Amino acid sequence: MSTPEHYFTAEPASSDERRLINARLAGREVQLETAPGIFSPDHVDRGTEVLLRHLPPPADTVLDLGCGWGPLALTGALQRPSARITAVDVNRRALELLRRNAARLGVSETIEVCEPADVEPEREFDAIWSNPPIRIGKKALHDLLATWLPRLSAGGQAHLVVQKNLGADSLMTWIGNQADAQGNPWGTVEKVASSKGFRIITVTNN
Repeated sequence: MSTPEHYFTAEPASSDERRLINARLAGREVQLETAPGIFSPDHVDRGTEVLLRHLPPPADTVLDLGCGWGPLALTGALQRPSARITAVDVNRRALELLRRNAARLGVSETIEVCEPADVEPEREFDAIWSNPPIRIGKKALHDLLATWLPRLSAGGQAHLVVQKNLGADSLMTWIGNQADAQGNPWGTVEKVASSKGFRIITVTNN
C-alpha cells in the first residue's frame, strides 16, 4: 500500500496543476493561484478564517509559520505593506505559489518566502501567526513550536488556531510548561476566543 501524500511533504508527488481560486483577504476580493499537494488548495480553510478574524494589525516583523499558499502572509501584507513578513513552509510547491500570489497582489517586497532552515537562527519576530500542522504528530508539532515560539521578541505575541477536538487545550497546557535554555518561560498563554470548534491561543513574551 502506498503512503498517502501530505501537505507537509517537501516535494509533492501529485501533478502540479495550477488553477485560480477566488478568496476574500483583508476585505478585498482577490484571485489566487493554487495547486494540489498543499494544504487547503481550494479555499481558505475554516481554521485560518477564524484566526484571520481575531488577529491584531500586523506588527513590524511577522512570522507566518506553515504559510501554505499564503492567506495569512498575504492578508498581513495587504493590511500593512511596510511590515516585514517572513513566510516559511517545508512544502516547496506552497512556497512557489505564495511567491506567485505575492507578485499577483503586488506585495512581493513585503513578504520574504523561504524554507525554515533559511531563516537566520538569531532572528526574532514581533508576531507569529500560525495554523500549525497538527497532523504531523505530537512530537513533531512540539519540536516545531519549540523552534519558533522562543524567538518572539520582548513584548511579542504568537497567535495560533487549533481545533478543540485535535488537542487545543492540552497544547495550551504544554506550551505553558515550556521554558527556554535559560529557564525563562516562553510566555503567558491564553485562550482568547473560540469559534466553530477552534481555539485561538496567544503566547505573549512578557
